[in-house]
Amino acid sequence: MTGRFVYWMNVSLDLMIDQVPGENGGGDWMRIGESLHREFNARAAALACGVEGRVIYEIMENFWPAARTDESLPGFLREYGEIWTTMPKVLVSRTRTSADHNTRVIGGDDAIEQLATLKKEIDGDIGVGGATLATQLLQADLLDELLLVTHPVILGRGRPLFDHHDRRIELDLIEQASFEAGVTLHRYAVRTSKA
Repeated sequence: MTGRFVYWMNVSLDLMIDQVPGENGGGDWMRIGESLHREFNARAAALACGVEGRVIYEIMENFWPAARTDESLPGFLREYGEIWTTMPKVLVSRTRTSADHNTRVIGGDDAIEQLATLKKEIDGDIGVGGATLATQLLQADLLDELLLVTHPVILGRGRPLFDHHDRRIELDLIEQASFEAGVTLHRYAVRTSKA
């Protein structure tokens, strides 16, 4: 039994995740239509667990629990709110000690070691949210897959997919799909890296 860390992120063609500080994964450059969101829902529902950094967690926490019952939202958004709220989650934070919505908090200087232990305890995919956390997992050779949803735009500036990573990592394409408005999905397996 072993889990697999999957970094799931919306990106531009030049692999930016935010164009300006504060977008936090919600820029108006993204083209998320209903069919793509339904794909998100199906994949999120299949996760064994989610692991999120504090910034991503708080963005999700501020919207999705209330979205479950917001009748002004389309059904597929309410569905995602239910999936996110009930999914087992781990919040990685140095500042928070508690969280609701089926969430356990870990932190401190040994957070990556705690996640390595979690990976051994879980059978299935563990969704990873947040570039800082994903970079740390990649550097520790714990990241197993990338699930990149690429939007047809070149931002030219912004926050990259990974923070301060300077080692070559080989990937294998294992899945691809297309969605409305020119959005593509690519899933890559991370080859075992050599230091």
